[in-house]
Amino acid sequence: MGDVVAAPWGAFLLTTYDVCDHVLRSKTWLALDGEWRARQGDGNRWAAPASRELGRALQGLNPPHHTRFRRSVGHIFDRATLSRLRDPITRTVDRLLDELAVRMRDGEADFADLVGEELPVASMGLWLDLPRADYPLLRHLAHEQGYAQELLPSASQIARSNAATLGLRDYFGALVRERRASPGDDIVSGWLRTWDELEDGDQDAADEAVYLLTMFLVIAALETSSTFLSGMVWTLDQHPDQLNWLRSNPQEVPGAVEELLRYDAPVHLTTRAAAEDTVLAGVPIAKDQLVHTLIASANHDPARTTDPEVFDIRRPGRHLSHLAFGGGIHYCIGAGLARLQAHALLEGILRRFPTLRVSVPPVWEPRVAFRRLTALQVVDH
Repeated sequence: MGDVVAAPWGAFLLTTYDVCDHVLRSKTWLALDGEWRARQGDGNRWAAPASRELGRALQGLNPPHHTRFRRSVGHIFDRATLSRLRDPITRTVDRLLDELAVRMRDGEADFADLVGEELPVASMGLWLDLPRADYPLLRHLAHEQGYAQELLPSASQIARSNAATLGLRDYFGALVRERRASPGDDIVSGWLRTWDELEDGDQDAADEAVYLLTMFLVIAALETSSTFLSGMVWTLDQHPDQLNWLRSNPQEVPGAVEELLRYDAPVHLTTRAAAEDTVLAGVPIAKDQLVHTLIASANHDPARTTDPEVFDIRRPGRHLSHLAFGGGIHYCIGAGLARLQAHALLEGILRRFPTLRVSVPPVWEPRVAFRRLTALQVVDH
């Protein structure tokens, strides 16, 4: 249907790799920040509290505000940080797979609930020093808030997202106040010290900035990684020849993860607004008009990837490029952690469960943008 396809709601769908990549990287296309959402008026999805909050978080910021926030945290998942997290995350994987093995003794077990959902929240909990008892609440709030990021959310979904946004503010606001009162050498305390300097001692402004950073990083990690981790088990199960080859070549896990990200990314689209009247791939687009980068479509563009509908974990590295983590200044800040979790989990599954298989097709929540796999029954025989 073309590179740029008009949608019935007045936006445009971008279908090819080059066009999506251009929009994600170009300054001509902006994230939906607070100013853009305010210009849309009241009485619509963009005026909802959940939507307005997203416009103030990292994913909704544009330069210079985005630059300031991004620089405040630096390279949070650099090699040194990932190296420190590798052993704790591997131990967490072993603990979760132990529980999975116990449950499978009696037959089926839900991999999504026991492992896919648990590993991301446990990883973030380790990194931010959060109580394990809070993990179920954080899982719930992250998934409920995700409705505000959907393509065309219903009124009831927006209401659920609004309620979750209040819960997230309560939780992370309290966390910031706690670290403010008893600072340590943890990540959140470090951000507070950084933002105290950036805000010239204005503690309220610093606390608000750290709340927005912490809240966004947690919900982004939980909403995407949980689906990808369970989804990779499903994809490999549907390609037993590929899985068997990987069992014999476990050193190829990193390449396999990249092909899994290309083949079925957990986020299928992101949205940008035109900064000015422009023309994209021959199509006129007005200032403030929306375009949706169809990441899943871009990752299956035959002009970019040979035989894109074929799942092939032995693809040469040059053919593994994908947009699963976005691009440009909004490239996923947690990509390194997401890859670390996927590598550790896949290595653990290959090592411990030579006969693991999916017994029932997965259950998907009916979403378009931030997909969610809610159940994946597995057996080991």
